[in-house]
Amino acid sequence: MKAKLNWNGGMAFSGETESGHHVLLDAGEENGGANKGPRPTEVLLNAAAVCTGMDIVMILEKMRLTIDGFHIEIDGTRAENHPRRFTEITITYHIDGELPEDKVVRAIKLSRDTYCTVVNSLNASIHYDYVLNGDAPKTIS
Repeated sequence: MKAKLNWNGGMAFSGETESGHHVLLDAGEENGGANKGPRPTEVLLNAAAVCTGMDIVMILEKMRLTIDGFHIEIDGTRAENHPRRFTEITITYHIDGELPEDKVVRAIKLSRDTYCTVVNSLNASIHYDYVLNGDAPKTIS
């Protein structure tokens, strides 16, 4: 997989992905940027959430289950010292529908342990919570 990025001055870089999509990344003004785009770490967190979300949708569909609604919250904690890597990431899934809890848990575990390239590329302890039908959050162990 390849990407091509060009420096746009300051801290901004524009890139083109292998699939032909364009991205603009920048730093905040406090770090020499102009806030023209998301930070690389923000994109990384979003990529982790989307990667596992796509897996879960695919797995639940293969189980012939219907998702009525789905949103993901992701929260990353970074080290205070450089390189300020993520030390912990919590992913909370809010999945609506007539979904057996054991099947949802199975889908999350399959994503976490087998399928999600982004999550498995991170060196962080990732905490998974899920919410079904407005119930209290439950933790995946």
